[in-house]
Amino acid sequence: MTKTSIDKDLINTLAALLHENGLTEIEYDAGGVKVRVSSSNATVCPPSVVVNNSAVKEDCSVKDTGEAVKSPMVGVVYCAPEPDAAPYIKEGDTVKKGQTLFLIEAMKTFNAVRAPRAGVIKQILVKDSQPVEYDEPLVILE
Repeated sequence: MTKTSIDKDLINTLAALLHENGLTEIEYDAGGVKVRVSSSNATVCPPSVVVNNSAVKEDCSVKDTGEAVKSPMVGVVYCAPEPDAAPYIKEGDTVKKGQTLFLIEAMKTFNAVRAPRAGVIKQILVKDSQPVEYDEPLVILE
């Protein structure tokens, strides 16, 4: 197996493009070197980096800070039941298992995202009316 030198400037440029444009993934392929930079939420956590599908990998982890509640589908997330209503949750709130955290609109249907367990909302990772991807972290539950 040949060792590939890592072009850190290229990775930094791709990561910056990812962040600036709110992308979740960007890929560059030239001269047999393939670089993919991805993030589950480009504005919240540092991008994960995979070079030639091996070697370097840095990832956003919530192991020590809590559990990420992830989007069960692609859609638009809503933080309140209606535009002028109070949000379902705020950072620091204590929630019960099964409590509604968000609504996700997909194909003109609203789907509740519920707390998988009781806990405290440590960080909300999305904004109201923001498009979300499947498995994208929405909130950190401690």
